[in-house]
Amino acid sequence: MPVTPRPPDHGSVLAEVRRVRRAGLLRLRELDVPELVRVGRELPSAAAPPTDSGAVERLLRTAVAAVGGGTLQEAAEFTLGLAQGTRDWPASSRRRRAAQVYGVSVERFRKHHELMVLGQIAERIVDIAARGAQPASPVAEGQPRRLLDEAPGEDGAPASGHAAAATGAATATGATAATPTSGHTPTPLALPPAHRTVPVRLAHRTVPVTVHVHSVDLLRDIDVVLSPSNTYFSLPAAYKSSVAATLRRAGARRDASGGLVEDRVHDELARWAGRHAAPGREALPGTVAATSAGALAEQGIRRIYHVAVAVPRPGTNDYDVQPADLTRGVARALALLAAENAYAEPPLTSVCLPLLGAGRGGLSPLESFSALWAAVEAELVRGAELDVHFVVRRHARADLVERLLAGIGGAGPGPRGVR
Repeated sequence: MPVTPRPPDHGSVLAEVRRVRRAGLLRLRELDVPELVRVGRELPSAAAPPTDSGAVERLLRTAVAAVGGGTLQEAAEFTLGLAQGTRDWPASSRRRRAAQVYGVSVERFRKHHELMVLGQIAERIVDIAARGAQPASPVAEGQPRRLLDEAPGEDGAPASGHAAAATGAATATGATAATPTSGHTPTPLALPPAHRTVPVRLAHRTVPVTVHVHSVDLLRDIDVVLSPSNTYFSLPAAYKSSVAATLRRAGARRDASGGLVEDRVHDELARWAGRHAAPGREALPGTVAATSAGALAEQGIRRIYHVAVAVPRPGTNDYDVQPADLTRGVARALALLAAENAYAEPPLTSVCLPLLGAGRGGLSPLESFSALWAAVEAELVRGAELDVHFVVRRHARADLVERLLAGIGGAGPGPRGVR
């Protein structure tokens, strides 16, 4: 009679998961994680991974998928290096990025949230081992975390009950529509909207604020886009993924074969720095430099305001961003917009703000938004006729921004959809 393997102890699994967090996926071969290897090898699969490290990675992806989405799953993916592009990140960078998901400091995340996240992953692994059945489909590297599995309901919350079940089943099987069974009406599948409009109630009026959920280079028909910069106004390389690098890349003019003809945004910013400061001299945080949008003018983008908010740390590749500098920089950018309106034709009336400092700057999305909104609200309360936009890349952050905007002045959520 075959002997049923004993389910692994939660404490030993958690210890091994924490070892993986510290070492990262690139060093799985070097780790002593026997329980993870054993459970990973026992996972049902048409093609079992040929190596122990492959089995462990597949187990971790399966356990993370079993969490069920939301901030917990997103933080787990960043913590363990399972999110797209994080496989080779050091543990400190993964921890910092996961802390931003919860909007807390790195130290707070390390002491509280990280233990909770890894504990939940360990529980899912123990559950998978105890069940011995087909677990949830693994999350593939680079798979979007919030698509069909979190289709929003009418109130903007994730679907629940029959709708969530129908959506999850369709996602798992690749179906595009549910088949009616037992008299139930099939639930239509829907992606979260990429553009959301939220009415914000101020002291004497209500203004609409639009939240875009996509890369900054996909914006259309916005007069001014704010871009974060370091205090030397030195743009990052065009191939990088930051907001500043994306705007530089999108603003460059290229020939029919894709060859670079003119690095317009970079060149204009370098000329601005040459006119207003000695080469290599640091500007004060909050300083704003204006350039054209280069090739983005074809999309209706007229100006890029580069806001110096990142202060480099000498001798390192890191920098610091202070919320007060964000508020000061946005206030100066809005003042510059008003000054340029004296000769702009047609007037500059719309402005779009990324969550400055919420990437490598170390600020949480909540800290960034609060600092930005302080300057924007002051301008709107004074009566400025501005069409305000925010742009983020992920729906989780868009949800946060939407909730914060809806809570200002007691306003409720507005219509969500494509403008």
